[in-house]
Amino acid sequence: MERITILKKDIQNCTLCSESLPFGPRPVIQVAADSRILIVGQAPGRRVHESGIPFDDPSGDRLRDWMGVSKEVFYDASQIALVPMGFCYPGTGKSGDLAPRKECVAAWRAELLSALTKVELTLVLGQYAMKYHLPNTKRTLTDTVFSWKAFYPDVIPLPHPSPRNNIWLKRHPWFESELLPALKLAVRSVLDS
Repeated sequence: MERITILKKDIQNCTLCSESLPFGPRPVIQVAADSRILIVGQAPGRRVHESGIPFDDPSGDRLRDWMGVSKEVFYDASQIALVPMGFCYPGTGKSGDLAPRKECVAAWRAELLSALTKVELTLVLGQYAMKYHLPNTKRTLTDTVFSWKAFYPDVIPLPHPSPRNNIWLKRHPWFESELLPALKLAVRSVLDS
């Protein structure tokens, strides 16, 4: 059995923080040994927890639009790996979902990332993912996304595609006019190679 297959099974059976999760553990992940695009999200929302399908919500619709890919391509693990910072729904706080559980990073992240040897492009969504995957950028999310050219074409930092970020998107028109065309080009380049 492939290393990545064993890791995926182990993650899907993980119960490390079950006592801290409002609806119990249901790790959500999509990976394959030959995944070429890695999407690093934050943690599943409640809808994703219920369906067990990553980005099975309006955030996923927006992200697929940003990338210029169909659901069929998006959910093909041989092309795209979906690896949130926390694998289970952490619950809701005062202003949205809680932060991803830190246990996932400590238990799984390094080994999982080292097993994804075919990744050519990493999309880093939101502040929690940026803190881990872009640790030397001590900037705000906006500054990091604005500086996307410093990481391109291997890594592209993005705001989370949640509808909660509609105001952010309206305030930063450069995101749609400059970054999204480059994102689609990078995605297409990897998928066509």
